[in-house]
Amino acid sequence: MILRLPLFQQIDAVARAATVMVDGDAVRRIPTAHSTASMLHEDPRDRWAASDNYDVNHDAFIATKKTLIRLSRLCATPCDVNLWMPVPSTPPRIQIVIRNAKEISQFWTWGALHQEMFPEMKQVLETGKRLIVQRGPGMVSVLAPVRDSLGDIVGLVEVVSQRKPDPQENVQ
Repeated sequence: MILRLPLFQQIDAVARAATVMVDGDAVRRIPTAHSTASMLHEDPRDRWAASDNYDVNHDAFIATKKTLIRLSRLCATPCDVNLWMPVPSTPPRIQIVIRNAKEISQFWTWGALHQEMFPEMKQVLETGKRLIVQRGPGMVSVLAPVRDSLGDIVGLVEVVSQRKPDPQENVQ
């Protein structure tokens, strides 16, 4: 079933579904201990070593990625469902764990292994409530929490799409 609703409603519905469909226990298992340990360590001889040491538990990664791709297919317009996880650091940082097929995101900086925590993401991780975000022109995202079987928030999804320009908006 493809949703034939206005864009905001489409991606919000997908975000709601993602909150219950994405397995937070599997999400917790995606980053390996080695990857997490090397993530915040910068080797002065090789500043890209942490990125080179990024690895995942493949079964959890693939199962989660497939779920995210299926969720993205619920939108009538092209959208992506990306997975983000907090990085245990001070100040708070965030990592995009899975970027999907269309590589659309309002937040990801190309090449960044992890980034400063965005206020909107921090709000979702703290409150557990979905949030609609419009940062870039024509872009709209809904951020939604991902919970494990104990109900703890382990990450969030970014359901994101680009609004098609309305030809009437530019008429003078």
